[in-house]
Amino acid sequence: MHKKLTRSTEHRVIAGVMGGIAEFVDTDPNAIRLIYALLTIFSGFIPGIIGYIVAMLILPVKVTITPSEPVRGEDDSAAV
Repeated sequence: MHKKLTRSTEHRVIAGVMGGIAEFVDTDPNAIRLIYALLTIFSGFIPGIIGYIVAMLILPVKVTITPSEPVRGEDDSAAV
């Protein structure tokens, strides 16, 4: 199956970037967040923050299609 790197909707804390990376590599999102936080701290904060913002703007949000209930019109409503 073809994997696509997207922002997560399930494992979202700020924008879902780290959760999306974790889903892409099939690992725990908290481990990815911890590694990213450490890299950001040791790189002087600015590169990590800019990288996160760029990823947030570039990565699309994961689209999940769920079956929805049929919409009932006014004519279909049951009279009580």
